[in-house]
Amino acid sequence: MFETQSGRAISAGGPTLVAVTEPAAAAAATEIPTQVPPQGSRGPDPDGPDGTVAPDGTGVSEGPGGSVAPESILRRQAQRESAARTYARSLPIVPVRARGLTIEGADGRRYLDCLSGAGTLALGHNHPVVLEAIRGVLDSGAPLHVLDLATPVKDAFTTELFANLPPALAADARIQFCGPAGTDAVEAALKLVRTATGRPGLLAFTGAYHGMTAGALDASGGAPGVRVTRLPYPQDLRCPFGVGGPEGAELSARWTENLLDDPKGGVPAPAGMIVEPVQGEGGVIPAPDGWLRRMRAITAARGIPLIADEVQTGVGRTGAFWGVDHAGVVPDVMVLSKAIGGSLPLAVIVYRAGLDVWAPGAHAGTFRGNQLAMAAGTATLAFVRENRLAERAAALGERMLAALRGLAGGHPCIGEVRGRGLMIGIELVDPDTGAAAPSLAAAVRQECLDRGLIVELGGRHGAVVRLLPPLTLTDEQAAAVLDRLADAIPAAARRTH
Repeated sequence: MFETQSGRAISAGGPTLVAVTEPAAAAAATEIPTQVPPQGSRGPDPDGPDGTVAPDGTGVSEGPGGSVAPESILRRQAQRESAARTYARSLPIVPVRARGLTIEGADGRRYLDCLSGAGTLALGHNHPVVLEAIRGVLDSGAPLHVLDLATPVKDAFTTELFANLPPALAADARIQFCGPAGTDAVEAALKLVRTATGRPGLLAFTGAYHGMTAGALDASGGAPGVRVTRLPYPQDLRCPFGVGGPEGAELSARWTENLLDDPKGGVPAPAGMIVEPVQGEGGVIPAPDGWLRRMRAITAARGIPLIADEVQTGVGRTGAFWGVDHAGVVPDVMVLSKAIGGSLPLAVIVYRAGLDVWAPGAHAGTFRGNQLAMAAGTATLAFVRENRLAERAAALGERMLAALRGLAGGHPCIGEVRGRGLMIGIELVDPDTGAAAPSLAAAVRQECLDRGLIVELGGRHGAVVRLLPPLTLTDEQAAAVLDRLADAIPAAARRTH
């Protein structure tokens, strides 16, 4: 039995759900001061333990700049914005305030945000240390935009970042500030290794996601045209070799090795290999540590630079500061964005000095000098390091995974629970066939939203419910998230049958 925030117990019908407990020291380190609700708001404090939604589902109609009517705003968005918009379709929320884990909508409802800006908000919404860092720059009179000129703010960010890199890379590293998004950093990484090696080809993996620009899409799993060699990414539930586990990972490594060494394999020596330590959009699939070490050995032996895409896995998300740390792998290039900007747009690549052969101006970007993002990023990196939030994510994530696996025992529509740290995925399946169940996943997302919980979907078929809560998540909040999921999944299963 699992004691929830509502005070009731949930029977999983299988292995017992595991209670989540939090060491006092960790709790003190990650606690966010209470925010006084603005005049006219209803419901509990936005950063309360469970962010309970106001019973009547109504409340504040006043936001920054005066009153707001959420229906009108949503209608105008639908009329004016591109058909390419995504989250706005499945999450019809008009946020007006946010704190920690919780978002408050213009209608007064409060939601536990387990999307966290797709992993951007390592410390949650409006963390005090981030706000203080931003105010410090604003109050100092420093320039906010300086292209790639040297500034004290940039120097502090680079120093803090290098202090947290794998030591073997930091000792011989260069950094390139790219455009504002992770996809810009991916483009820079691909250009870097192609320039350094003089080779055009690239190795990437099935299920990968590296961004939305042309070169990044080419390396992603959904590319319409194949200009990149696709390699099998190991997984258990849908192993490409039908075996899963260590044997499946070994077969994946052997396939890669054989393909590169076969003179008739059709794959000349590539410029680099790009890999996610945990595939995020691909369905929250962690790379096996031994397999990732094999990829490092295979590329090193053949003079192929290894690029680690740490855009979503970096800064403590997986229970180590970087996703590659679990395997003890030191890549040649690291692609960094999302959390390193402390919620503001920032993207960089860090790479071995030997690759730094491009000419001045070979890669640039107007918004690579965002001083507010660098200050927010420095504060975030330091807070994660000083408060050991990566270790906290490892412990809390493991307990949440255990609780969800207990829940799966009573619900055959849950095909697999997987993840690492506070990067968690629940794949939903047809109980009779084992096939991916995207309509059920969409129903779970909606049932979660109805209960005041924001989750998103991913995976090959959009059938994986994804959790990316902030690293400041408390035990009480984790219990509330599990509580709402435990309600939403059976409710969605009833709706879709």
